[in-house]
Amino acid sequence: MSTRTWESLTIPAAGTYNLDVAHTRIGFVVKHMMVSKVRGHFNTFNGSVTIAENPLESAAELTIKTESIDTGAPDRDGHLRSDDFLAADKFPEITFRSTRVVGHSGDEFTVVGDLTIRDVTKEVELTVEYGGAGTNPWGAAVWGFSISTEFDREDFGLTWNQALETGGVLVGKKVKIEIEGEANPAA
Repeated sequence: MSTRTWESLTIPAAGTYNLDVAHTRIGFVVKHMMVSKVRGHFNTFNGSVTIAENPLESAAELTIKTESIDTGAPDRDGHLRSDDFLAADKFPEITFRSTRVVGHSGDEFTVVGDLTIRDVTKEVELTVEYGGAGTNPWGAAVWGFSISTEFDREDFGLTWNQALETGGVLVGKKVKIEIEGEANPAA
């Protein structure tokens, strides 16, 4: 992999890099019944990062297939695909498009972009931790990253809920996104 040094980081050369779907996980966490957390992920997605000569001018995009949601509970997954939540038949994709990098400190970058869920687009801020670059044992270039953000699902029209007899609600409003991944040079 062609790398370069930028502000004491060894980063990939400028260019476009595709997410390595075999080595990337797009996960989420939501409070359940006010007492625990449900974790899940999406199985089908694609995305790319275009690293600019000035890394602070880089851009990223991600498309997630809503039908691929997986919490390990088929009945819950079916409910999440329904009109109560993602309405996967009407809105088959969740998308993210970065609009700017607003800062960085060491290997941590703050990226702002437009997240679209259902038919609602809102600006969100991501914390992106650059994990490093290298070459895997088969000679392919790779670089890694961790991304996190949190948003209120009701801002995207995901308002279904159920009151609990003990107080509170069944599903928390806040959704935490956790992405761990790798990217490789685009062909």
